[in-house]
Amino acid sequence: MAQTHEFEVVIIGAGPAGLCAGMYAGRGMLKTVVLERGAPGGELLNTELIEDYPGFESILGYEMAQKFADHAAKFGADIRTGVVVTSVKKRDDGLFETRTESGDTYLSPVVIVTAGGTPVKLGIPGETEYAGKGVSYCAVCDGAFFRGHTIAVVGGGDAAVEEADYLTRYADKVYLIHRRGELRASKIVQERALANPKIEMVWHTVVERAVGDEQGLLHHLALKDVNTGERRDLPVTGLFIFIGFKPNTGVLADHVEHDALGYLITDWSMQTSVPGLFAAGDVRVQVTRQVTTAVGDATTAAIAAEKYLKARADASATVGAA
Repeated sequence: MAQTHEFEVVIIGAGPAGLCAGMYAGRGMLKTVVLERGAPGGELLNTELIEDYPGFESILGYEMAQKFADHAAKFGADIRTGVVVTSVKKRDDGLFETRTESGDTYLSPVVIVTAGGTPVKLGIPGETEYAGKGVSYCAVCDGAFFRGHTIAVVGGGDAAVEEADYLTRYADKVYLIHRRGELRASKIVQERALANPKIEMVWHTVVERAVGDEQGLLHHLALKDVNTGERRDLPVTGLFIFIGFKPNTGVLADHVEHDALGYLITDWSMQTSVPGLFAAGDVRVQVTRQVTTAVGDATTAAIAAEKYLKARADASATVGAA
């Protein structure tokens, strides 16, 4: 039976930003719930090793996720998993209605959106058909299935190059396919990957089609050189796609200012154009998207949310006394 729950702060998404916001909101003695459709951790669960978080020379992604979740829970954040948010709308009385797939509704004067993003697909024939049958968007999740195989990675940013390097621990050969003649990844990431003898660069090339075999598994890729127009087939049994993410902001029913890609625009306090609606992490416009920036955003958002709630309560008291 559908229920209505009341909180001071509803946080959507339990990645690094959501868990950090939950921890700070809990420390602020705010009644806080963190809603997560999967397991706590977000993209940390798709990353084997974290090497760029201050204080940890290296830490496993799932281990950091567990530490974040434990810390948030310790300070009172109510972390609820398996909860799919379908819409967030602000009512005339200033409260937000956060509706879920189960029919439950969460009412709160503050919502912090930390829902992260969804992998961008190539949109080529065969991509959907062979998803889970050779096509993947998560090296940590699926890399072990390709032990001894020849595979391809598409992309040129940090994620693509790092994951290509990671996948060489399983695959015998990794082709890194990029439509341009140079990578966008940071220099240290590039140097590590390009020095790996198992990685071969395929420059100025796009994948036009994923083709399977008689068993319904990926067999090869149809490639095209963007400069010459030459086409060829590349035999591989795995295709890992890392060409970016789309912000998960589709649940917002109210118009919220955003950029051309859909990332939310916030002010210095992480508040969006809708008062009481804050955003942190990968859903908002920023220069870079790292764990460190996500938790920085979340710290600001949670503390600003506490100040927003106090101002709201003070205004209500003033009206009541008039």
